Amino acid sequence: MTSPTERGRRAAIVGTGLIGGSIGMALRRAGWWVTGSDLDPSRAAQALACGAVDEVGADPQAEVTFIAAPVGAIAGAARAALAAGPGVVTDVGGVKERILSEVGDPRFIGGHPMAGSEQEGVEGADPDMFVGAAWVLTPTSQTDMEAYALVHSIVSALGADVVAVEPARHDALVAVVSHVPHLTAAALMTLAASEAEQHATVLRLAAGGFRDMTRIAAGHPGIWPDICVDNSRAIVSVLDSLLDSLGALRSAVADNDRATLLQRLERANVARRNLPGRSAARAEELIEFRVPVPDRQGVLAEVTTLCSQLAVNIEDIETAHSLEGDKGVLVFVVDAGARDRLRDALMQRGYRPSVQPLAPS
Repeated sequence: MTSPTERGRRAAIVGTGLIGGSIGMALRRAGWWVTGSDLDPSRAAQALACGAVDEVGADPQAEVTFIAAPVGAIAGAARAALAAGPGVVTDVGGVKERILSEVGDPRFIGGHPMAGSEQEGVEGADPDMFVGAAWVLTPTSQTDMEAYALVHSIVSALGADVVAVEPARHDALVAVVSHVPHLTAAALMTLAASEAEQHATVLRLAAGGFRDMTRIAAGHPGIWPDICVDNSRAIVSVLDSLLDSLGALRSAVADNDRATLLQRLERANVARRNLPGRSAARAEELIEFRVPVPDRQGVLAEVTTLCSQLAVNIEDIETAHSLEGDKGVLVFVVDAGARDRLRDALMQRGYRPSVQPLAPS
């Protein structure tokens, strides 16, 4: 049997369900020794049986711990993991601002993989779940740069595209692209089910469009009350905007206003077609930025969120020591097409970046 020493790197998973199990499988495939725990011992045992973890229990020597518990339990679990050992801790929760505030530790890196499945539990776990998916990291003014670089490198190695976003901004954005869509799908499904009680054929008539729109309503309902409570302000704001938009569409339909209907549908059509796709840059299309940074809080969050605001994906990131006193150097790799706009934006903020082609491996 393989031992932790033979595997080399060690990780821990707290919460061995769908996402935690998928992370465990992906890490094990990459050569990590993975320990898993769960509030329900039977779930942890199941994760062991299906190969999502190497052993059940805690690992104070873990280099990184992933908290894959329900949103309401993440802060407590993260604090416990931080107190247990010197490793870095991250999470996968769908709400970030409250959790970051409650944990308040430089070694805690808020995270949120934008991936999942309609399946529930570790039975649906898939080591390829994160390949090509966006994985949000939420650095703050307190974030330790080396801890962030470590989590970034691990998540990237799982195949995910890392996006750095401020915690409050993350919560506002996911209300639009995740939370309200799920609630809307649930409302549509409930409406159809109610109609089906009187008209038995209605669900038999559900075509591809309806099935596509309501697919996410099949996800695990138990995680959503906590998310809605924690992110209620952003969700209510987006629901209000959605109601306004539906009200405008209702008026156009009621007034037989063909022009307005066509305008809104065409706008939606263009926006849908312009959703960014998933594609990996080739090595020859990448460049390396080296940015000397001062020893002050918030510099990592400033640089990484700037990249996200400019739609510049950081392919890899690390920190290096500088010869200039107590300064550090952020070294990161981006698409060559972003060279000028990112360099100019950094210089406008007082940084002095150097840029060079990525050296071939």
